[in-house]
Amino acid sequence: MQLRGIKQVFLFASKCPCISTTRQISTPHTSTLYMMTIAIICLLSGCNSMYDFAARPLLPNEGIRAASYEVRTKRRVGFTTSDGIKLLANIHYPKKDGKTPTVLVRIPLTKKFGNRVRADVIGRYWARRGYTAIIQGTRGRYESGGQFYPLLYERQDGIETLEWIKTQPWFDGHVFMWGGSSFGHTQWCISDRPDLGLKALFVQIASTSFRKMFHAGGAFSLESGLFWAIRSRGDRDREVKMVDLDKAVQGFPLIEADDRSIGDTPFFNDWVLNQDDNDYWKEIDGVNRTHSLQVPILLMAGWFDPFLPTQIEDFNEVTANAKKDVASETRLIIGPWGHANDVKLPNSKKSLPYRPTSLAPSIPWFDHNLGIDEGLFNLPKVKIFILGYNQWRDENEWPLARTQFTSFYLHSNGKANTLSGDGWLNNQIPKGEETPDTYIYNPLDPVPSAGGAMLGPRSGTQLQNAVESRHDVLVYSTDVLPELVEVTGPVRLIMYVHTDAVCTDFTAKLVDVHPNGNAYNLCDGILRRNYQPAVNDDQVPIKIEIDLWPTSNVFMKGHKIRLEVSSSNFPRYDRNPNTGQFIPEATKTVSAKQTVFHSNLLPSHLMLPIIPR
Repeated sequence: MQLRGIKQVFLFASKCPCISTTRQISTPHTSTLYMMTIAIICLLSGCNSMYDFAARPLLPNEGIRAASYEVRTKRRVGFTTSDGIKLLANIHYPKKDGKTPTVLVRIPLTKKFGNRVRADVIGRYWARRGYTAIIQGTRGRYESGGQFYPLLYERQDGIETLEWIKTQPWFDGHVFMWGGSSFGHTQWCISDRPDLGLKALFVQIASTSFRKMFHAGGAFSLESGLFWAIRSRGDRDREVKMVDLDKAVQGFPLIEADDRSIGDTPFFNDWVLNQDDNDYWKEIDGVNRTHSLQVPILLMAGWFDPFLPTQIEDFNEVTANAKKDVASETRLIIGPWGHANDVKLPNSKKSLPYRPTSLAPSIPWFDHNLGIDEGLFNLPKVKIFILGYNQWRDENEWPLARTQFTSFYLHSNGKANTLSGDGWLNNQIPKGEETPDTYIYNPLDPVPSAGGAMLGPRSGTQLQNAVESRHDVLVYSTDVLPELVEVTGPVRLIMYVHTDAVCTDFTAKLVDVHPNGNAYNLCDGILRRNYQPAVNDDQVPIKIEIDLWPTSNVFMKGHKIRLEVSSSNFPRYDRNPNTGQFIPEATKTVSAKQTVFHSNLLPSHLMLPIIPR
């Protein structure tokens, strides 16, 4: 096989279709039967081992230097932390003379069959290329001792793990780390410790701020928080069933959402209650980790991942504030994915698999930072997948230096409600007065989420036509585009609004409308704030700004650019009861009359990052 470099790869480990990640092995009989089934499938498919079979959908097959070593594996290897907790790992060693560099993965999952097989496949992949791979369980996970609580203990345990690795006879002084989500968090926590051998990081779909992910725009990321809580509660990873999610999100108060589905989950309650940047989040997120970063970092994000905006923020913070050699080596990749899941794109026959793509750059990235030149590391500073066009493109920075931020103004004759309304969008500021648009937001009848950046299978891009049929959704569309328009960068909405609620939300969504009328979401945002000083004033407008998050999309010729405005996006975000009560504990709701102004003096507008072509 000819090796062609990272640019030709961009594929990564999707779940093995024949090895379930949710199957529960409850008895020796069922376990034996299941293993026999896998063995039979392996034989029928021509594989020499279960690992060869499992590797097929997990590993990249291009752009990677060939495997050179056989592998030996030792299981349940570990040490005891300073506070008496036994942390255990499986270690995959290359069979070679001399000392070796190390890849460390700290895994917050339980050691059930599917997790173990995938971890072994990936560990052996690195070991066959000369790296000792350590797959270690975090506290309370993957056979490690202690009580599991997401994110909390990773700095101290990570530092002590590096200290333990430093004493091993095979260690050559270089540690690399890899992983996404909370795996990525374990990397950021110790990113300031090159003195313990840390050499470079590869962080996917994670950022330095879990607080901002959970409380984007002031609202709580309900579906993401519940998905994580349901999956992680207890001593085993659980299958997340839609019935559990739906049961949890219904009803009030918000703080009891976990109780309605899976029972009391302390860490979920902590996420809900701690809305501000307080000591709870400082212990988890740290302070200015992008400033104290001491090693190069490769960041991989997804257009439909809830960490997207903060991960881009991390990239820019590192580039601006880290020491020069770290900043110059740092890279950013943004692909068409959700949170470690593939996203089926409109008019595309198949999705680009996330999992092989998140592994593919690892060996070239590690080799590059070891000074090994195999001619395979060719990543630009920024690499982005252009939606609509469905192609990768290399860039030098974010936002792109050639961006032309352009205002698209909201217009109507006062009836922009629903797709059949009279709202329109163009680049002309209103010439005079226009009748404002109004709608009623009822927290008991929220606008249902249709895709978006959240954890779980309901993320990604979906049809918006049903949402746009609701009278509590304002719809503003451009005329049919006479030529293609590229929007790449951060998207913002500046609006002049009024509400009769003391506290409420406004939401916005950018949509690509195809010639057949199908409308697909690209990015969205929410703003929760207090409006109490203006409640008793007669229609006094308040200027607000909603961050719709970044995107990259080519609106093709014959398409339309569309903006949706409402006051809920549920259960992507929790509902605002409009009462001014502490929302996690609120049990009563009131409806709110919402008004959106657009006139010469109150020019509500969508700010789009247009890329000239």
